[in-house]
Amino acid sequence: MPPRLHRVAVPLLTACLLTLATACGGGGGDTAGTAAKPGEKIKLTVGLFGDFGFKPLYEEYRKTHPNIEITENVTQFNDHHNNLVKRLATNAGADDIEAVEVGYISTFTAQPAKFYDLKQYGLDKRQGEYLDWKWQQGLSKQGGQLLGLGTDVGGLAMCYRKDLFAKAGLPTDRTEVAALWPTWEKYIETGRKFAAAGVAGAKFVDSPGEIFRAMVNQAPTGLYDDQDQIIVGSNPAVKQAWDLSNQLTSEKLTAKLAAFTPPWNTGFAKGSFATIICPAWMTGFIQEQAKDAAGKWDIATVPGGSGNSGGSHLMIPRQSKHPKEAAELIDFLTSKENQAKVFKEEGTFPSIPALYDDPSIQSFTKPFFGDAPIGKIYSAAAKALKPQHLGPKEAEVRVAIGNGLGRVEQGKQTPDQAWAQVLEDVKKIK
Repeated sequence: MPPRLHRVAVPLLTACLLTLATACGGGGGDTAGTAAKPGEKIKLTVGLFGDFGFKPLYEEYRKTHPNIEITENVTQFNDHHNNLVKRLATNAGADDIEAVEVGYISTFTAQPAKFYDLKQYGLDKRQGEYLDWKWQQGLSKQGGQLLGLGTDVGGLAMCYRKDLFAKAGLPTDRTEVAALWPTWEKYIETGRKFAAAGVAGAKFVDSPGEIFRAMVNQAPTGLYDDQDQIIVGSNPAVKQAWDLSNQLTSEKLTAKLAAFTPPWNTGFAKGSFATIICPAWMTGFIQEQAKDAAGKWDIATVPGGSGNSGGSHLMIPRQSKHPKEAAELIDFLTSKENQAKVFKEEGTFPSIPALYDDPSIQSFTKPFFGDAPIGKIYSAAAKALKPQHLGPKEAEVRVAIGNGLGRVEQGKQTPDQAWAQVLEDVKKIK
């Protein structure tokens, strides 16, 4: 997985090992932190899935904390989360600080005995800074413990290739493009027009998986209800998203490039698709993968107007021997000032709403995207976000649905056959 790929939504077509999570509860692993002696050298490890843009911040931190040595351990997205599941189960091998993406957060906050309560180290003082729903995501299931502090949110937009739109005879101005698709039905209609133009080597969208995710994330209720019951089969918003996503496949509008795979990465460089769901963090990834396409990409509002895909929290497993120092580092990495810095460098959008009207954010643009007003676009998306309840096996449910979408796209099943199997697969998730 490429170095800039982080804060990503759970890949919909990759199997995971979260069934091990049932072995991770209980009270084991309560290794007590040891107080550091004055001047003692302390080594902190930070487990991440890709480049979070923290390295310059580490250097800054060392200037005022010369006794702290920081090492990043970076693995691929699924490996990172699945490894953490196993390390919590065996009470060995976890880093001092572990990043957890929103699709997995409920899996880990359901295991409060495995993590330090950040309130012990005064980090509850930060509550007033955060989006309320982002803060709530980092709390234990009962809400009494603060287990994770947010880094970013994944407010949605739509990135598109201006050059491919021009070849298809479609508007290229971002305001006119946004007007093409106020709804997902209109987005598909635009895709038909793009396909009819026969642009060589390019499809309208990469694959249906992230489109499905975006549609579900826009609904008031998603895969779970507030009582943590899976409602995939009874929530009409989920079935509507399924049907519309598969319509993209049936009308041959997708490039059949599953997200977060090597062929998908190559597709950016080749210009294999004209549109892609674009959370804020995706902008840095596109820029990394499509280095020769500067000025060809632009950003418009997403059908439906808003939504969220991705975002992370930083947590301290009980295995850490230096929780106080780890908490201090988390406080620094997630500060208002540093969330703003990381956004400007990496594209990950802050969890702190006071920044959304900050002139330096509002005026922020990226030449790679034709000087698109990225700060304004993602500020507006973040302000319009409505929180959605995430269930304890959110990631597993998403994988089951994603596998179904993949079977349809690969021609192995009809949408109805795949949906029936999805419902059976979801019933097995306890």
